[in-house]
Amino acid sequence: MSEFAPPPTAHVHDLAALRFNNRYARLPEHFFTRVAPQPRQGTRLADVSPDCACLLGLEAALTSDASSEEGLEQLRLLMAGEQLLPGMDALAQKYTGHQFGHYNPQLGDGRGILLGELETDHGKTFDLHLKGAGRTPYSRFGDGQAVVRSSVREYLASEYMAALGIPTSRALALAVNAERVQRETVEPGATVLRVCESHLRFGHFEWLAHSGRHEDLKTLIDHALREHFSECLSERLPAADQPLADQPLADQVRVTAALAMFETVITRTAKLIAAWQAYGFVHAVMNTDNMSLLGLTFDYGPYAFLDGYEENLVPNHTDQAGRYGFAQQPGIGLWNLERLGIALSPLIDVEALSAALGAYEGELQREYARLMRARLGLPDARDEDMTLVQQWRELLAAGKVDHTHAYRLLSHWDVTQPMPETLVVRLAGERGPHGNSAQARDEASAWLERYQARVMAIGLSAEDERQRRLAMLGCNPLYVPRTHLLLEVIARVEQGDDTSLKALRQRLTAPFFRPEEGSLEAALELGQAQGVDAELVDDWTRPPAANAAPICMSCSS
Repeated sequence: MSEFAPPPTAHVHDLAALRFNNRYARLPEHFFTRVAPQPRQGTRLADVSPDCACLLGLEAALTSDASSEEGLEQLRLLMAGEQLLPGMDALAQKYTGHQFGHYNPQLGDGRGILLGELETDHGKTFDLHLKGAGRTPYSRFGDGQAVVRSSVREYLASEYMAALGIPTSRALALAVNAERVQRETVEPGATVLRVCESHLRFGHFEWLAHSGRHEDLKTLIDHALREHFSECLSERLPAADQPLADQPLADQVRVTAALAMFETVITRTAKLIAAWQAYGFVHAVMNTDNMSLLGLTFDYGPYAFLDGYEENLVPNHTDQAGRYGFAQQPGIGLWNLERLGIALSPLIDVEALSAALGAYEGELQREYARLMRARLGLPDARDEDMTLVQQWRELLAAGKVDHTHAYRLLSHWDVTQPMPETLVVRLAGERGPHGNSAQARDEASAWLERYQARVMAIGLSAEDERQRRLAMLGCNPLYVPRTHLLLEVIARVEQGDDTSLKALRQRLTAPFFRPEEGSLEAALELGQAQGVDAELVDDWTRPPAANAAPICMSCSS
């Protein structure tokens, strides 16, 4: 579970009994527009995420047994836009942002509506946000709808990232409706119920700063500090001196606490992007209006996970210049944070903001090194480790080696034993330009020898080595939302068949072992008994065909 994820709340059996604390709706009304979802005819629930339902305490109301029929119908009506729950206060937020490097003042929630902020028994509050809810004043020329294609992709990716422990928005449920929506082609409509601790984006602050609304900027900063960064405020004010909730913060208190908030956003963003790089995730539309103030993976569009290792993967066919390619993400993260700093600069000293930004690169590199040591099963930290990591990436790139399979195969190797020939062949790149040549095998063997020596240098016992491999299996997923597999699922859902959607969701929310094994220990035993590649027989681990053309999606994906 992500370090940012709260524990599950208590059970709720009736959705109508949920409590809402709509904090954003209490901001000045020009921050948003109240708007109701548009009803969608023929809506059916395609799937509900048990993990997200548990997070909200709704598993009793939304499980598939007969006793949950009322709760599921309440959820269906909500996602159809036919009925809000008591206490909801639906609204569309206004914000702006930089899109592909250019400032766009005409942005806001154009197809999503914040239905309400759900208050759980463990003290956390979550936005419930309906994507595909219909037109809003910020839709511009859009239709306000979402399609099955984009909705399935967001639903599955959100829950997968949460299973990896990567900070992310969540998705409670996916619904399909009878609408026909024009995108590149005419596609069936859908809605996703997104769950998030906050929908505050970098673009919220850009809107107020660029339009000269400095008093409103103070109001938004006060809101963010009180509701989402209270630690930055409490560290600067004793409890007895905390201002009343409906009163503005004192200017100096605000400035000091907002700088601390900016420092926290920098750290969280750096750690987030380090995780993207370590796990081969390409967001593909890192516009500032898609950047979460809380450091969450947010606004899934034409994303992709690496299949064959490719540093410059650009899965968005709109991005002709490759601005948001895989290797560019760390630099874009800093660029976006600079835009946020500029938005805060009417209130905070520019030199202080610039000094804070200086921490970004170090935070990112430290987190990336930590994650890569875990993924490679390095038992301690040594200066030369990042050289080994770089050589590993070069090996994968040279052979176009499957990114997910490579880590999984390595996780099964007991380094006290000779290197398996299967591992050498796989890392030599069966799909690469050298076609698993003798030279490629030699290079793979050479890296594996260096790796083996590095791991064994610490003097691990047999039990230590077993625990090391278990830990690797627990952070190197077997399953990943591969684009070609998602397209197969999407096609079936469009035809009314949700079985493959549920099957893939089941695997992506428990991605570290096959359902047949049911535990990391059983997965380890399978590898010991049948070889390092014994797991790669599940159809859901299947990479794209060797001769398959790269799949690019559009921003409407």
